[in-house]
Amino acid sequence: MAIAKIRLFVEHPLGEGQTIPLTRDQAHYLFGVMRLGPGDPVLLFNGHDGEWRATVAEASKRGGLLTADEQTSPQRNPPDLWLLFAPIKKARTDFIVEKAAEMGAARILPVQTDFTNAERIRQDRLQAHALEAAEQCGGTYVPEVTALHKLSDLLADWPADRHLMFCDEALAGAAATLPPDLFGQPWAILIGPEGGFSDPERTRLSGHPTAHPIALGPRILRADTAAVAALTVWQQALGDWS
Repeated sequence: MAIAKIRLFVEHPLGEGQTIPLTRDQAHYLFGVMRLGPGDPVLLFNGHDGEWRATVAEASKRGGLLTADEQTSPQRNPPDLWLLFAPIKKARTDFIVEKAAEMGAARILPVQTDFTNAERIRQDRLQAHALEAAEQCGGTYVPEVTALHKLSDLLADWPADRHLMFCDEALAGAAATLPPDLFGQPWAILIGPEGGFSDPERTRLSGHPTAHPIALGPRILRADTAAVAALTVWQQALGDWS
């Protein structure tokens, strides 16, 4: 049996014998770029049916059909974890979204803070980066990337049961500790912009009823580095790495 080397996200049910029609872009990628043909294997996932091994049944430049043969991995959903971050330069924002998808964030929320430079984002492009990251890392879940929200608006309507890991650069050098008794509960991680949080934001966050201010080591990290570090700290303490 040939080994499937390509993983593809599809928006169709997956089950034994199920046929999956391809979009024009998917067909171009599989048959024009990767040079697959009838009988070749592909791994598929849709975000809720796990991963399936499929076979190319029909191939053309404008479309094609795959047939699902067998499940190769069960559905694996991430912990109930959101990542809130202030958008930065394009390539580094892309990096944050990709790493958040790889590291197990269930939802990714770009936020506008007092010192955020970006006033808009390309939500569709960032969602595509999250999807590609899930395809490449073996995930069976694609996190939602939301529109840009004002941090103040999110905090005003914050869910009472969702804990907030507030990564405060002003605490650099303090220990990064999280309460172990909160394992399995809804969480969010908040990463600030390149210029840090404003004093009013820091005061509001420090006094927020669900906030847990922490430091990320003895040095002030770049925003994209901080996102990866924070996800690592949370996953090891309270996530599916622990």
